[in-house]
Amino acid sequence: MNLAFCLRPRNLTEFVGQSDLVGEGKIIRKMLAHNALTSLIFWGPPGSGKTTLALILAKETGADFHALSGVSSGKDDLRRVIEHATANRHIGRKTVLFIDEIHRWNKSQQDGLLPQVESGLITLIGATTENPSFEVISPLLSRCRVFVLKSLSPADLETILKKALADKERGLGKNKKEMTTDATELLIRLSGGDARIMLNALEILAVSYKQKIITVTMVKEVFQTRSAGLYDKKADEHYNIISAFIKSVRGSDPDAALYYLARMLENGEEPKFIARRMIILASEDIGLADRGALIQANAAFEAVAKIGLPEAQLILAHVTLYLARAPKSRAVVNALGAAKQAVYDFPNEPIPLHLRNAPTKLMKQLGYAENYTWSDKYVGPTGPQSFLPEKLKGKKFYKP
Repeated sequence: MNLAFCLRPRNLTEFVGQSDLVGEGKIIRKMLAHNALTSLIFWGPPGSGKTTLALILAKETGADFHALSGVSSGKDDLRRVIEHATANRHIGRKTVLFIDEIHRWNKSQQDGLLPQVESGLITLIGATTENPSFEVISPLLSRCRVFVLKSLSPADLETILKKALADKERGLGKNKKEMTTDATELLIRLSGGDARIMLNALEILAVSYKQKIITVTMVKEVFQTRSAGLYDKKADEHYNIISAFIKSVRGSDPDAALYYLARMLENGEEPKFIARRMIILASEDIGLADRGALIQANAAFEAVAKIGLPEAQLILAHVTLYLARAPKSRAVVNALGAAKQAVYDFPNEPIPLHLRNAPTKLMKQLGYAENYTWSDKYVGPTGPQSFLPEKLKGKKFYKP
């Protein structure tokens, strides 16, 4: 059996989680009450109920449900759905097209949906783990309502877990399995808010172990080869975690910085990517408040490139702690920004004559390089001078 499939909720009463959307008086309940289902995009992490909710909505509205995968389907599959939808329209029946991982469809494929969604021939429900603002074309996005689904809470997962253990018809009730409190807590925590992961692990625990009591040791054995978490180097979580890492270092929290560093490393992040970001941070957020920060960060990059994993993790941790504990300053960033603004405000100011080269006698007579010396005995102005153009004299960009 596939426990996650067997226990899939058949209606909103059985649906667990997303109370902000499906709770009494909430938007999806209202849509169903008024039979006003429109095209939707469900944006949320795996195992949060996107597919299940789409199935329930189609069933509750009496629509003909078709499902496509954004990975393996294309325009030919869409064409077949359109044919069904056209036939359904003649008998007054709605057609719901569910596209899982809709962000995998390219622009041309998404364009093919526009006329059908616009005319109402198809009610689209797209599911994505990625930010639809970047992954769904604007014309299609403007014709859909976006609902954000959250990872299931520990309480939600515990409700599902108890039902799975007790349900004799669709769950594991016939197996008469029980779990210790610690094992339950660990299973829920390692599932990371994903009901599918939890139920798949629970099924292994129920089938592979003869013991009636499921323990912490068993849970650890099942999860020992599992990845540390959801992580795709091109996906939102990649950017979320590196952002959290940078902000933790910037906020001088070494413990949080180490945690996010460990998450990236355990999920296979390229160590040189992390090291590059630390070089940027050393100038951007620390700057001259600690002149050693940039040296340390640059040395870390070179060392990581030479050493490689797994030992390079120590180097990254070393410099993460250094940067997190260092004093912070935006003086460099602010100074550069102010200088850029001055260039924008005064884009073509003449360079003062005394700062220009004077390779000819005529140029010297005209005042080029006047009162400025560069010799084996002295370098620099021979008297007080302004180094900025006339209109910018006295302007201060750098404020220590």
